[in-house]
Order: sequence, then structure tokens, then C-alpha cells
Amino acid sequence: MSAIDKKTQIELEAAAFRTLRHHLMEKRADVQNIDLMNLAGFCRNCLARWYQEAANERGIDMSKDEAREIYYGMPYEDWRAQHQTEADEAKKVAFDVAFRENVGKA
Repeated sequence: MSAIDKKTQIELEAAAFRTLRHHLMEKRADVQNIDLMNLAGFCRNCLARWYQEAANERGIDMSKDEAREIYYGMPYEDWRAQHQTEADEAKKVAFDVAFRENVGKA
């Protein structure tokens, strides 16, 4: 493999992020955030949070709600109403564990 300059690397990483976002938002909107968290240790909200953290690290003041609206393309509550279903108790318990292990205190 030939060496990739830093600018190209960043562009490729950004393209991969956009493809992941498109996949989760358009192709697999049916997949529940709780299932993503329980199986993979992250979900759409984590991606929005990572976006927010990257903005904040660069001196851009961005709230959690603002980052979610950017990521989801709409207010988060609208996304939830359109795509998310109520989780059963077992999924909620598994989520608490996955969240603690991957994000921090629930």
C-alpha cells in the first residue's frame, strides 16, 4: 500500500463516517439504538456524542441536543417517535451494563 498523506487520510475517515451514518440512518433505521449498544457497545447517540466532543475539543460550543440534531438530521425526539420502539426489561438491564462498560456511569 502506498503512503497516504494526512489530508487524504482525514477525507477517507470522514467518508467512512458518512457512510456509517447513512447506513444507520437510511438503510437500517429499523435497528434500535438499544440493540446497537447491547451488541456493539455504541449507538447513534454515541456517534452524535463523539461529534460533539470533537467540536468541543476544537473550541466549538455544541450541546448534546445540537449534536444529536446534526447527526439525526432532525430533533432527537422526532427520530425516536418515528423509529424507536419501547425496549423490554431484559434489554434495558443489558443496556445499563453495556453503557457502564463502554460509556461510563449510567
